[in-house]
Amino acid sequence: MANEPSPARQLSVSVCYALPGHVWMRELRLPEGATVADALAASGFADAFPVVRPWERGVGIFGRATEPQAVLADGDRVEIYRGLTFDPKESRRRRAEHRRAKTARNGRIRPAGLL
Repeated sequence: MANEPSPARQLSVSVCYALPGHVWMRELRLPEGATVADALAASGFADAFPVVRPWERGVGIFGRATEPQAVLADGDRVEIYRGLTFDPKESRRRRAEHRRAKTARNGRIRPAGLL
């Protein structure tokens, strides 16, 4: 039957949200041409986390920020980001101060910029 339409190609994608103690993940089959917004809606994320607004913190595909209308490819992992639990700049300052104090205990003093 040459005039019969071919079945729509399906994509396998996953949607994940990392929490401090575990990872929430859903594996989905979506039609070709599906977007990131489609994947979020189909995953049930809004029902599982009603107070989380994914686009406020960011959503990405394999670690790269993306927009809701971005078209998915087979095998994509949609990641819903959450806020940092610490300030990276403050952590770096603490590590530098710790190294500076350790060096001073050993009798050597280095200027702050040379650690």
